Amino acid sequence: MQIELLKVGELRTNCYIVTKNNQTIIIDPGDEYEKIKEICQNKKIVGIFVTHHHFDHIGALKQLEEFYHVTHNTSTIWNLEIIPCPGHAKDLICFYFKEDNVLFSGDFIFYHTIGRCDLEGSNWQAMQKSIENIITYPQDIIIYPGHGNPTTLKEELPLLKQYLKM
Repeated sequence: MQIELLKVGELRTNCYIVTKNNQTIIIDPGDEYEKIKEICQNKKIVGIFVTHHHFDHIGALKQLEEFYHVTHNTSTIWNLEIIPCPGHAKDLICFYFKEDNVLFSGDFIFYHTIGRCDLEGSNWQAMQKSIENIITYPQDIIIYPGHGNPTTLKEELPLLKQYLKM
């Protein structure tokens, strides 16, 4: 699996261009449609995935769906597991590629923190349940968040357990 990172939009959202077996998916096309399209010009786009529908994760979504003739979050590819992770947003989902040991977490888990729960539609109790679920996954998973740098579940585990005590 090859993972390319584009920082897009005013909030520098992580947009991932993920290629495996000559097929490519776009994860969280937050903005800058032309920039994303240019990076993908020689790739076979087979899906667009959105972790949640906050503006900074979907700014270029509609244009890309129209250009590539795909509907987001409908492709089944590469043994993908979709994990509901509400808390930061009601509709937040993570994309777990077990064979590659990779999780795209959107605004659920970041390096040394988690997504805000003080926004409209967020819920602290739901976040805690999502954390309880995710800590049961293998600790060596590489986490690619919606903003900032990648991390691992092992790196985040002590802090995640602290959030469960709050």
